Amino acid sequence: MEYDIILRNISKHISLDKQEAAYFISLLKEKKVPRKGMILREEQLCKEISFVVSGALRAFYLDKTGRQSTIMFAIPDWWVTDMFCFINQQPAMLNIEALEDSMLLQLQKEDLDQLYIKVPKFERFFRIIMQNAYIREQLRVIQTLSLSAEERYRIFLDKYPQVAKLVTQKQIASYLGITPEFLSMIRANKTGKTIS
Repeated sequence: MEYDIILRNISKHISLDKQEAAYFISLLKEKKVPRKGMILREEQLCKEISFVVSGALRAFYLDKTGRQSTIMFAIPDWWVTDMFCFINQQPAMLNIEALEDSMLLQLQKEDLDQLYIKVPKFERFFRIIMQNAYIREQLRVIQTLSLSAEERYRIFLDKYPQVAKLVTQKQIASYLGITPEFLSMIRANKTGKTIS
């Protein structure tokens, strides 16, 4: 396994010496997930955070009627987990599935806790990752409350063009909180008028 991608990801926020990098790598577990394979199911204890080396994942919530609401996507160089349940070691609220064959590097919660003790600068790294995730989700909630579906779709395409190429229109609609039919109307709208 080549670890350059994850070490580059970390180097965006902290610098590691060779010994620290080697210790971090020693904690990682490789996981291959086939397309449509699940890395987490609701009610399962959420024990790890995953870094996407290749492939694509989708985290979604399944309501009592069976309707799926996509919470997040994850593509190479992104981290994904059910963060609340991972941090608090509780049964998952989310399901996480592979949208295509994927390779992950996973870090167990107990190993992360040891990493914080042995290499304290990782607390800074994961604090930044969690802050960025919180900011992204807060902005998403505000956009959902204040923007039209068409505006949210355009923002999604501008912000995540690589994700839009990998996922289905149904999954994008689920992420935006609209029906696939409504998304089709937005995509077919050539007049430039906003659809509310």
